[in-house]
Amino acid sequence: MATTNGGSVNELKAPPELAYLDGTANGGQTSVPLTLEGIAALRTKAGKLIAGTAAYSDSDMFKSAHAYNQPKARRWDHILSPEAVARKPCALKKAATLLKKPGILSLGGGLPSSDNFPFESISMQVPHPPAFDQDAVEKSKRSATIGKHDIRDKDGVYDLATSLNYGQAVGSAQMLRWVTEHTELVSNPPYADWQCALTIGSTGALDSALRLFCDRARKDSILTEEYSFSTALETMAPLGIKIVGVRVDEQGLLPDNLDEILSSWDEGVRGAKKPTVLYTVPSGQNPSGATMGAARRQEVYNVCSKHDVYIFEDEPYYYMQMPPYDKNNSAAQPGAVDPSASQSPEEFLKSLIPTLLSIDVDGRVLRMDSFSKVVVPGSRIGWVTGSEQVIERFIRQSECTSQGPAGFSQAIMFKLLDETWGHEGYLRWLMNLRSEYTRRRDALLDACEKHLPKDVVSWTPPAAGMFHWLCVDYTRHPHAGTKTILEIEEEIFDSGIEHGVLACRGSWFRAERDLEPTGLFLRTTYAAASQADMDVAIQRLGQAIRANFEL
Repeated sequence: MATTNGGSVNELKAPPELAYLDGTANGGQTSVPLTLEGIAALRTKAGKLIAGTAAYSDSDMFKSAHAYNQPKARRWDHILSPEAVARKPCALKKAATLLKKPGILSLGGGLPSSDNFPFESISMQVPHPPAFDQDAVEKSKRSATIGKHDIRDKDGVYDLATSLNYGQAVGSAQMLRWVTEHTELVSNPPYADWQCALTIGSTGALDSALRLFCDRARKDSILTEEYSFSTALETMAPLGIKIVGVRVDEQGLLPDNLDEILSSWDEGVRGAKKPTVLYTVPSGQNPSGATMGAARRQEVYNVCSKHDVYIFEDEPYYYMQMPPYDKNNSAAQPGAVDPSASQSPEEFLKSLIPTLLSIDVDGRVLRMDSFSKVVVPGSRIGWVTGSEQVIERFIRQSECTSQGPAGFSQAIMFKLLDETWGHEGYLRWLMNLRSEYTRRRDALLDACEKHLPKDVVSWTPPAAGMFHWLCVDYTRHPHAGTKTILEIEEEIFDSGIEHGVLACRGSWFRAERDLEPTGLFLRTTYAAASQADMDVAIQRLGQAIRANFEL
């Protein structure tokens, strides 16, 4: 073991040589799927995690024995981009792994001494499960604090001396352990060599993933929902990737249309190669709010397997799955009872629709998780999960670009998720968040039922996420025969602004901007506005639509 900047450095090795205080490995465990109790037992058996400044780590160090009782993933050499193939390991990051040698003194890496860090500690007041409301936080006065030298002075696992210095692009071992355990608990990928890597959020992760699998010079193309996350489209477009929209219904992507596009692909007509990548948001899709059921996810996966298409599974809203909307028993009404309030964390996990990662027998899914929608957007921290080959290439990309999430974010999130909440506490937080968003969704839907002209506007209540997609029957517009959909949409949008309400134009989310839209849509959100403000906003939107349609 070596010391540097006041903290221990011990390179972590893959099983069975885990770098824990008692030197135990995870090889002797009973091969059963990981549970909350299993995580605690795994950690107890392993002993204290030792990982100092720039310590190397990977998910193999933290997975249960059950994770290895699977075949290995397929390889993806045939679709990796030339850029991805060309990247070599960062020499300086690689050199940091040599600090594992006992007694070594480093004059190599330019890691500043933590003695010169102007932060002695960071303290935050956070809620403690199961009470997450503001009153409970203020009454408890409980704080979570992380100091500069907690590893050295307080027998801690993580501290500011470690987190605020340079680190590995995969992320800190402390946070990587947590996300690996969480991933196995939720998705339990059905192949052995899956790995996780921390990211700077899903937008940054998508940019890296696109560079791994797509190349302008090859005339690559990518599939996504016909109305897709606008920032994702804006990330793809400058890379010279042809974007192809797949039709959707209330459950998202239509497998038959996906298959039809791929089966009939003509490079000459399309001006691009047959797509090898699908980007999708399966739960609470942005902007449509659509959520794929379990059968739909399997059908989409099967089509991708048939045509050898790799899948980017972007899931910021996965845990915000909600019960069906019942206008006669709206969760937004005073005194409404949450029927899931007595659910256990285990029951909550079982209630979630299986992830694409959980059915990925090929290793053809790169799942993107994020804390932006379920903790705080400003953390700029998330993680990806995929096959060992893909994650290794992802890390090589990150080493020379983002270098991984900020140390402040990792320190704060570790203190919250690992040391304050733990896995069970985090699941209870997600359950609390689900109830909050169910109430918000129902408040917006109640307002829609009350104020929107149903002979012109229709909708499907969202089952997850934070967006509500309104379909406007443009054929009922008095000038439908002389004006385009985009012109009518602009009139409605401008009228809404005049009436004092902003609803996003559906055309902002079109995957194929060069094609005329086939429908007129508006995206609304229940993410932040109060119940009273949502009611007023929808009333104003209804007035704007009625005025525009001369109703």
